[in-house]
Amino acid sequence: MASANKEVLFGLYDDEEILLTAVQRAKDDHLDIMDVYSPFPIHGLDPIMGLKESRLHQAGFIYGSMGTLTAFLFMSWVFTRDWPVIFGGKPYWSVPAFIPITFELTVLFCAIGMVVTFYTICGLGPGVEAKTLDDRITDDKFCIAFDTVGQSSSEIDKLKSFFSSTGASEVKTKVL
Repeated sequence: MASANKEVLFGLYDDEEILLTAVQRAKDDHLDIMDVYSPFPIHGLDPIMGLKESRLHQAGFIYGSMGTLTAFLFMSWVFTRDWPVIFGGKPYWSVPAFIPITFELTVLFCAIGMVVTFYTICGLGPGVEAKTLDDRITDDKFCIAFDTVGQSSSEIDKLKSFFSSTGASEVKTKVL
């Protein structure tokens, strides 16, 4: 299976404030940013890039609801139909006794479901090779990357001059 290679031009920055200014200028200049990489979350970057809020919390609510229903319905079935035993004079269907197990299954379903969903969306499954632009991005550098496939040399020169005018410490090209 042949994968499509991307040629990426990226600039490395030493400070997150300089990066924020550069991203804002790229948006003002209508440059198509492929991605921005950072060793830690940067407050205010999402609105500048125009990113929407994640919907992962909605998936978490669905998974939690599935855990709640699974626990409650299973215990209702077990204690009223399959194995009706009276414990300490309590009725067969004792909802307060179901609460701890229902809570635990809610948290379990939610946690496992959100991890699987996050890994699937981000392509972090087992056996997937991580494609990194520069190892220092995970340590102390900040990066703006542009996809240069199909761009002319004048457009690439425009991107390089963008990097030099916004304070990038290094500008590199890599094929992913």
